[in-house]
Amino acid sequence: MKKHLLAMSLLSCMAAAHAADQNDAGQLPTVVVTATRTATPIDETLAPVTVITRADIERLQPQSVQDLLSGLPGVAFGNAGGLGQQTSLFMRGTNSSHTLVLVDGVRIGTVGAGIPAFEQLPVEQIDRIEIVRGPRSSLYGSDAIGGVIQIFTRHGQPGESLTPSVTLGVGSHRLADGQFGLSGGSRHAWFNASVGGQYTRGINACRAAAAGVGGCFTNEPDDDGYRTYNGALSGGYRWDNGTELSASLLKSKGDIEYDGDFQNYTRRSQQVAGVNLRFAVLEAWKMSLSAGQNLDRADNYLNRADLGADMLREGNLYSRRNQASWQNEVTLAPGQLLSAGVDYQQEHVDSDTGYVRTKRDNTGVFALYQGQFGPHELQLSARHDHNQQFGNHNTGAAAYGYGFDNGVKLTASYGTAFHAPTFNDLYFPPVFGFATANPDLKPEKSRTAEIGVSARPGAWNWAVNAYQTKIDDLIGYDAFFVPINVAKARIRGIEGQLGADLDGWHLRGYLTFQQPENRGDDAERGNLLARRPERIARIDLDRDLGAFSVGGTVNGQGYRYDDAANLQRLGGYATVDLRASWNFLPGWTLQGRVANVFDHRYETVRFYNQLGRTAYLTVRYSPAR
Repeated sequence: MKKHLLAMSLLSCMAAAHAADQNDAGQLPTVVVTATRTATPIDETLAPVTVITRADIERLQPQSVQDLLSGLPGVAFGNAGGLGQQTSLFMRGTNSSHTLVLVDGVRIGTVGAGIPAFEQLPVEQIDRIEIVRGPRSSLYGSDAIGGVIQIFTRHGQPGESLTPSVTLGVGSHRLADGQFGLSGGSRHAWFNASVGGQYTRGINACRAAAAGVGGCFTNEPDDDGYRTYNGALSGGYRWDNGTELSASLLKSKGDIEYDGDFQNYTRRSQQVAGVNLRFAVLEAWKMSLSAGQNLDRADNYLNRADLGADMLREGNLYSRRNQASWQNEVTLAPGQLLSAGVDYQQEHVDSDTGYVRTKRDNTGVFALYQGQFGPHELQLSARHDHNQQFGNHNTGAAAYGYGFDNGVKLTASYGTAFHAPTFNDLYFPPVFGFATANPDLKPEKSRTAEIGVSARPGAWNWAVNAYQTKIDDLIGYDAFFVPINVAKARIRGIEGQLGADLDGWHLRGYLTFQQPENRGDDAERGNLLARRPERIARIDLDRDLGAFSVGGTVNGQGYRYDDAANLQRLGGYATVDLRASWNFLPGWTLQGRVANVFDHRYETVRFYNQLGRTAYLTVRYSPAR
């Protein structure tokens, strides 16, 4: 790692924040479930975790999940042209398919490409997000090389009276959005139901080069609009003996315009449904049974009818993922917990292009031991996966923590992870007689070592983590763009975070230095992996002033390259957002936000435009529970 990178990292403990740490003195500690698959106080996870709450979402006023997560430790996005356009997330410098994303415990993402549609996840339906950085394949199986992101949708509370919520907003580029929800509960039951939508005229997604053709292989200097509709339903029942049954459903459906010569309009829907039963077999033995399904449908067209031409259907891609899990938690002794279970997953793809294979299933068996011995904490996990296509794969992890009396904690961990090749990598049919897939691909495998130090002295909190990840059999492409296992990668990084809630001030800051490097034995050895910056920084600062609050965000990222050869450089950038809110009546809030105040022009994917200065106005009604 470069000397200046190591020196600058010493500043990170003074410049980053943990969005999870929002508890004032006297409140219960934050509990997370994603890091260990069990309800665990955040101080005991031994993994770097960030939690975004509903209060954070309403304070920051984001228009998308990208808005909300961009600039968090280790998080960078590539976006193809603004709101609603294809969005890829790169966690800790790993590939966009190396981050596992869950919604209410259900894995999401297209079976074909292996990545979720972040752009279609409705922010107004989200109650909470947990971001766990680092390998988690020993608990979740494939994909969790860079980390795991779990999104929890909004829900009711037992004993809650019938409570409505309304959000209406307008903004630049003819943006209009809204959400209406109703939640409530009784002594044993609870529910939430909500519907919403968003529309924008958009911007010209793809610019043309001097030769008249850009990265989208066409020149369409028009605005590319986006409209989406979403709905969510959740509920549950808890018996007197503690047995609990819960279920949730989230569906979004959208129309996306973009620039392209083969297709430029997609109708897409994404649906996530799940059910979970949790009960105690014995006083020290808890069991849960869960099942879920993720559906993703995309119908692609060339030229919409209302654009003055005939709309031609140019293809479709449908995917279905069914999954089920059986998990047990056994308390061995005070401070010692053993978790073990079985996961089953079946993937199915259907397309007009005709894949060689359209189904595969995976069964995984896992176990996790968590032990606390005075100031010492220990976590050991192991998993065995059997996949119908690539056979058997074993992963494991070990983590140790030591807590000092002054609140400082030292941690060290080592973990392995893997990513199974996608259906597109393995089976996509030939195009014009040329191969576009490789059924002999092997899973990508990783090894990560990490050390960290953190503390929570009073209202302040800070943490610094340093890690190294090595990836073998990284999937690359040969001269004919056929995927092959040729490359290796080494990613070194340091993340820092610092936060505080004091006298009406809310400070969150994040700083990341990373070196995502190609280490293959070819001409690209030593190059940066495409579309991943080396530096990421963000600061959120807000001030409560009675019925008013004001705040701002500075989000900056260093340069990146758009290609593996590092010939197409995309410049670094920094944006400034300002926001304010006014609680003008009980339960009513008027909010305003100006994003990218200085109208900075930048790209995260070559040729694809990003939003300049934009303004938003929102009215919320949400009575206190």
